[in-house]
Amino acid sequence: MTCIRRLTAEDLLHFNSVNLDQLTETFNLGFYFNYLARWPDYQYIVTDSQSTTVAYIIGKAEGSDYLFHGHVSAVTVAPWFRRMGLASLLMEILEQVSDQVYQAYFVDLFVRVSNHKAIEMYKKLGYIVYRRIIGYYSGEEDAFDMRKSLSRDTERKAMIPLERPVYPSEVLLTD
Repeated sequence: MTCIRRLTAEDLLHFNSVNLDQLTETFNLGFYFNYLARWPDYQYIVTDSQSTTVAYIIGKAEGSDYLFHGHVSAVTVAPWFRRMGLASLLMEILEQVSDQVYQAYFVDLFVRVSNHKAIEMYKKLGYIVYRRIIGYYSGEEDAFDMRKSLSRDTERKAMIPLERPVYPSEVLLTD
């Protein structure tokens, strides 16, 4: 049995077992506190019957005009709880918050091009590869910027892929 609830500041002291995954980006505490303070609606955690953290998602709202969107900064599930639908459920919650609370046009996320299982999952959830970002991860590995339009993007413009890869310095310019 699991419990899904909003992430709290205290939870940040207890989620290392989930965070210590080679495909999960780990941030400093200030980063997480900033997210909790600015976008509390986007932070969720999943705990098991012993209140151990088994998954979480953090995100934010950003951009302006037709580029206003929800962004998935991190979603991760403990290895022993994978393939149970928790990541999909957390993504659905973030999409609902983006659509209903923030009235965003789309949701986006960055994923390592080598993370084939995650890419497959995101595609099943309706995401497309919008663009490739060269050297996004420490200059060593490319990322895919994946997107999914929400109800406000009636023409699905956010899901028209770019034809060429971009560099990290161009990401803010083309968002």
